[in-house]
Amino acid sequence: MKFEKLKALYDLPLFDLIKKSREVHDANWIDNEIQLCTLLSIKTGGCSEDCSYCAQSARYKSGVESEKLMEKEDVMARARVAAESGSTRFCMGAAWKGVRSGTKRFDQVVEIIEDVSELGMEVCVTLGEVGPAEAVRLKKAGVTAYNHNVDTSREHYPNVVTSHSYDDRLQTIKNVQDAGMAVCCGGILGLGETSDDRLKMIETISELNPQPESVPINSLMPMPGTPLGDSDPVTIFDVIRMIAITRIAVPKAKVRLSAGRTQISEEGQAMCFFAGANSIFYGDKLLTAKNPSIQKDLDLISKLGLSTRQPNPDMEIPKATCDKEASPCCG
Repeated sequence: MKFEKLKALYDLPLFDLIKKSREVHDANWIDNEIQLCTLLSIKTGGCSEDCSYCAQSARYKSGVESEKLMEKEDVMARARVAAESGSTRFCMGAAWKGVRSGTKRFDQVVEIIEDVSELGMEVCVTLGEVGPAEAVRLKKAGVTAYNHNVDTSREHYPNVVTSHSYDDRLQTIKNVQDAGMAVCCGGILGLGETSDDRLKMIETISELNPQPESVPINSLMPMPGTPLGDSDPVTIFDVIRMIAITRIAVPKAKVRLSAGRTQISEEGQAMCFFAGANSIFYGDKLLTAKNPSIQKDLDLISKLGLSTRQPNPDMEIPKATCDKEASPCCG
């Protein structure tokens, strides 16, 4: 969806915008279901990148210690708990610039993925940059979707990250799509961007071919020691507007209310669900940040009369209809 159209929608009175987004949601998602996803950091800290929001960068004194890759048995134990608690997607994140074939750590990650994929959940990974060969191997191992966020607009991106380019992100997305994996691609609100930057980010995401199967909308949780550690929080109305815009621009994607939910009241989360969010990260921790407790999430879903989504292990990945070279990423 082009920026001009997104801008016109964004400038509507809030209730008018939500009315439109709800119409799109109801046309594409019949049941009031919320997908529960669990995110586990399988390799924390020590990352060589300079993402200015990330406590896992080795360049900042954030207090996050570098840890080695988790043992497969420990990951499997966490994955089984996630499945038993209702999660239908298990996402594993590693604090790396990327992975390369022929390395021990990539082989280890592939073994973990193969075992997790047998538990009946969708398997998502976020491992940084991947090349064509690595993407194919991840697909064969059982990865359902690869997460690689574009974070913000192309114009604002150099103010946030300098250790890789926006085009590097787009190339990873293209490699993932070419390998037949679905793409999970979203962004972060609160990186010092303007509202136009946010809309340009959604424009980029919506023009992926095919569109992402899920779009996480994160609110920055300022981490002490990082360049953005003193940033002001985004308002709930900013979040609701971006949820609504995303639902309209990417109608068939799961719109995931992600990082920052600890800053949002139950009433605010309810508004986000009504505006079009239909997925959350679920559990006590989101990588290095706190996340609402499992029981608190279940209680809210019950209060709202919503249900939880069932697993979809046979999800079909749509094929690109043209050889389009622009595709954004995240990670």
